[in-house]
Amino acid sequence: MKQTVLRKYAKLIARMGVNIQKNQDVIIYSRLDQPKFVELLVDECYKAGAGKVTVEFSHQPLYKLNVRHQTVDKLSKVEKWEKARLRHYVNTLPCTISLVSDDPDGLKGINQKKMAEADRKSWPIVKPYYDAMENKNQWCIAAVPGAAWAKKVFPGLPKGRAIEKLWEAILFTSRVTDDPIAAWEAHNKDLHDRCAYLNSLGIAELHYRGDNGTDLTVGMIPEGSFLGGQETTISGLPFDANIPSEECYTSPMRGKAEGIVYATKPLSYNGELIEDFSVRFENGKAVEVKAGKNQALLEQMISMDEGAAYLGECALVPVNSPIYESGILFYETLFDENAACHLALGMGFTNTIRGFENKTLKECREMGINDSMEHNDFMIGYEGLDIDAVTRDGKTVPIFRRGRWAFDV
Repeated sequence: MKQTVLRKYAKLIARMGVNIQKNQDVIIYSRLDQPKFVELLVDECYKAGAGKVTVEFSHQPLYKLNVRHQTVDKLSKVEKWEKARLRHYVNTLPCTISLVSDDPDGLKGINQKKMAEADRKSWPIVKPYYDAMENKNQWCIAAVPGAAWAKKVFPGLPKGRAIEKLWEAILFTSRVTDDPIAAWEAHNKDLHDRCAYLNSLGIAELHYRGDNGTDLTVGMIPEGSFLGGQETTISGLPFDANIPSEECYTSPMRGKAEGIVYATKPLSYNGELIEDFSVRFENGKAVEVKAGKNQALLEQMISMDEGAAYLGECALVPVNSPIYESGILFYETLFDENAACHLALGMGFTNTIRGFENKTLKECREMGINDSMEHNDFMIGYEGLDIDAVTRDGKTVPIFRRGRWAFDV
């Protein structure tokens, strides 16, 4: 891939993604797959005004070794220096950039129960730090191709060609054009206009119906709103959290979901794929899950804590999005969730509450935002999905027909 194109991508992440402010620190989380791109990104972060850029690399095989050989107590222990680092982040509010490239099956064979137990023990210790940073700093998730990921997506190609092909797909769906910044400004406006229309309706609930058996009703929070594209921190700094992004999303009312929904794409969870699954809700809670592959892992996912079985997000994405029309199954949530409508089990987004900047996290959660250590998006959209909004004044308004927006803006 041409360095000039990759530099445009790096610049997009630094300036539009996290919108680095002068002398602001930046943390980049990356795998070992694309070190040359990480160099470009660090350079662009400094050119955007960063004060200090720190890169933290991780590697799936090393994590598997840690889980295999360490005790649960060792895996879950949060050291004093780790707490000091988190406290430093709370005080300095750095931008965070996460570059995903994992093998979708890269943790296959790991002791999932051991890993889950360690996560449950450490979460109460680190949660206060993450709560203290919520809505206060800019963050962005983007992608680079890893070799194993590329071969999963393009199994019939040699490794080098598969990586190049995945680069092409990432850059196309991320709108890395001759002028990516201008392309994203136009895209953000379209998403904002659609959210403005949705917010004008006064939606009380969304009703999902599909010829695959999906029949689900989800209640909305009266003070809630749809967001999409560029969003802002409490202090008003704009940023784009996901590159790519095609969604208009909101957080529904905890405890208000009835019916069944069928996933239309595999879900990569904890480095393993869950496939051909459905979720049935009663009183807002996932009370029954079925999966053709990794049923036990799906059951574990919704039992990580009390909030893991409740919805935290409803996202609307049409099937004429660039990702869906590419015909590529990415096996990576960042892309697959932006190819189709999706739901998320677990943590909701407090910034979907109108006036969130003047409310505490506790107040937002008391209004109905779900709280959890988990946030797991799963895809439900396809060309047979219809969605209706039932408004607070009793009207029924079509939102999606056959997987596409039922309105223009």
